[in-house]
Amino acid sequence: MPTKKVRASKLESASARRKLPIAKRPIYVKLAPNIFLGYRRNENVGSWNVRVTGPGIDWIKKIGLADDFEPSDGRAVLSFWQAQETARKLARRQPGDDAGDDSRPLTVAEALTNYEADLTARGGDAYNAKRARLHVPPAMASKPVALLRSIEMHKWRDGLIAKGLSRASINRVRTCVRAALTLAAKRDRRIVNRHVWEDDLEALPNATMARNVVLPDDVVGKLIATAYTHDPKLGLLCDVVSTTGARPSQAVRLLVGDLDLADRSAPQLLMPRSGKGHANKRAQKMAERVRVQITPQLATRLKAEAKGRAGDASLLRRSNGEPWGYRRSDQYRREFAEVVEAAGLDPKTVTMYALRHSYISRALLRGISITLIADATDTSEREIRRHYAKLISDHSGEIMRRALLDLSQPSVANVVTLPGRRS
Repeated sequence: MPTKKVRASKLESASARRKLPIAKRPIYVKLAPNIFLGYRRNENVGSWNVRVTGPGIDWIKKIGLADDFEPSDGRAVLSFWQAQETARKLARRQPGDDAGDDSRPLTVAEALTNYEADLTARGGDAYNAKRARLHVPPAMASKPVALLRSIEMHKWRDGLIAKGLSRASINRVRTCVRAALTLAAKRDRRIVNRHVWEDDLEALPNATMARNVVLPDDVVGKLIATAYTHDPKLGLLCDVVSTTGARPSQAVRLLVGDLDLADRSAPQLLMPRSGKGHANKRAQKMAERVRVQITPQLATRLKAEAKGRAGDASLLRRSNGEPWGYRRSDQYRREFAEVVEAAGLDPKTVTMYALRHSYISRALLRGISITLIADATDTSEREIRRHYAKLISDHSGEIMRRALLDLSQPSVANVVTLPGRRS
C-alpha cells in the first residue's frame, strides 16, 4: 500500500514558500506519529529537515535544500513531495528498504550491530557488543550516532550507577560503546562528533581498586573437596583453576593434547592464553599456549578424564558430557555458588576467580618472581603490582629477610679444614 502524501498549501509550491517570512524556526508538517517534516525560510534558499520525537527521543536533521529557486534533483535539492519521502526514509526504515543504504543516518543500535559483525569477522569477542546492548536504553539506541551529545552520554553513563552496576562494569560497557561508535564514525565521514564519546565521555575514577578475594590454603582445599563431592566434573574444573591460577575461560578451552605427562614426576599443562588485549591479535593470542605445572594427583585425574578421547577433544567436560565452552560462566556459576555456600562461605563474595587470586597471592608470598607469575597466569607484571600491591607491601619484609646474609661466626662444629691447609 503506497504511503499517503500529506498536503500543506503553504509548502507545496516554490511560489507559496517564497511568500513566507524569513524565520529562524521551521514550519513543521506531521507526516506520521512522531515524524515531522520541517521547512525553514532563509534569506536565500530555504531548507528541509526531519524531526523525530517520542519517549526519550527528540532529534532533528537537515535533509536538503528546497526547490525555491532551482529545479529539484532528488538529492541535494528537493521538492515538497520528495522531502516527505526522504524524511520518512531517514526517520525509519520501511519494509523493502535497502538496509545498506548509507543515506540514512546510522543509529546507535545499528552501530552496535555493525560492531558485533566486525568483531566476529576479525576474530574478536562478539560479547563486547552484546554487553553494551544490554545497557543501552531504547531512546539512545534509536538515536542517530551523528546527533549524540555529550550531556546525554554523561546522563547515560551516570544512570548505570543507579542501576547498580559497579564502576568497573560501567567502564567496561563504556569502552564497548565507544568502540562501536568510533567504528561507525570511521565508516561514515559525515559523523563528525567523535569528541562526544572519545574525549568528553571520561571513565569513572576509582574503578580499578583491588577487590581480590584471597582464601587461605585450607579454605581452598575445603572448597575444592566440596566441589568434587557436589559434581566431580565441576570439582575437576575448580582443581585446574586453583592449581594453575588460570582464568576459568582459559581452563575450559584445554584440549586432551594439552596434557603433558612425558615426565611423570613433573606433569604439565599447555594452558591456552586468554583473548584479552587488542582484537586484531585476539585469535592469534588465543591459539598460543603457556606451560604450567600441575601436581601428580591432578595429572592422574586428568589422565583418567582424557581416556579414550582424541587429542583435539575438550579435556574438561560437564557432567552431561558436553564441553564447558568459552564464556559459559552461567553454566557453572549457580553450581559453584552452591559449593561455596556448602563450604560455609559467602557466594556473593567468593567466585571461581577467588581460586586464581589465591594462587597468585600464594606464589607471591613464597617469593616466586613476579615475571614468572605473570607469564604463568597470562597477565602482566603491571597488573599484578596494581592488584596485589598491598599484599606485596604487607609481606615484603618477611620475603626480603630470606635474602639476608648471615655473617655471624660459625660454630666450631661447622668449621671444615680445606685440603692442603694446616689445621
